[in-house]
Amino acid sequence: MTYRTIIVDPKEGYSKVTLNRPGEMNAISLEMRRELEECFNSLEADAAVRAIILTGGDYVFCAGMDLKEMSALPDSEITDYFRGISRYLKQIAGCRKPVIAAVGGIALGGGFNLATACDLIVASESAIFGHPELKFGLNPLFNPLRQIVGMAKAKELTMIGEPIAAKEALRIGLVNKVAPPEKMMAVAESIARELAARLPSAIEAVKRISAIVPRLDMGSALDLEMDMEALLFSSEERKGYMKEFLAALKNRKRSQELF
Repeated sequence: MTYRTIIVDPKEGYSKVTLNRPGEMNAISLEMRRELEECFNSLEADAAVRAIILTGGDYVFCAGMDLKEMSALPDSEITDYFRGISRYLKQIAGCRKPVIAAVGGIALGGGFNLATACDLIVASESAIFGHPELKFGLNPLFNPLRQIVGMAKAKELTMIGEPIAAKEALRIGLVNKVAPPEKMMAVAESIARELAARLPSAIEAVKRISAIVPRLDMGSALDLEMDMEALLFSSEERKGYMKEFLAALKNRKRSQELF
């Protein structure tokens, strides 16, 4: 499928989705939101796709929402506009398949939100994350950030609005990996291939559990996770994965004995 504001690059086991509005620093327009929503819906339904990389390229991830477009909104369309933002972010965050954000350069405002909607973030050493929305009278998206870095740090990042670099983002647990700019995509693709080799239903279970258990008490969380384990353990596909894993362990033990 051909899109105007994004590029979809199918790989073996995963797909790479690249934001493609270079003249606007990948600012998120209505059209881009609709295309991302449509694209993620399609990739989620494609059994050949087991993981997704979302990136803006090596030098800029996303400068945020398209402010020119936003400022021209008539009052009658404001509510629908922001509900549309909620809808496309939910499409990405709720994707049953793992989504990796590969962030090179700036991820500001809506671009920061887009990164935090993903499951994992690989950042270039040149990456900059920031929420400048309060400076022009809008509230930053708070809850996804709070779930990742905690209440105090989320308040600092959203209320003060000072940008942070990749190493600080790694220190506070916002990103999972930091790599040199020329290696960022290779790191993201390595993770995507590793996730694509996992049992899809087990990956989906981890995503569902991570969304639910923070709202449960210890006992309820344990019950939920063990029920999920039992469901996965009974599947035929799981048996094949476990057979392969045990065979690999056996071969590794034999090779160690040789030395």
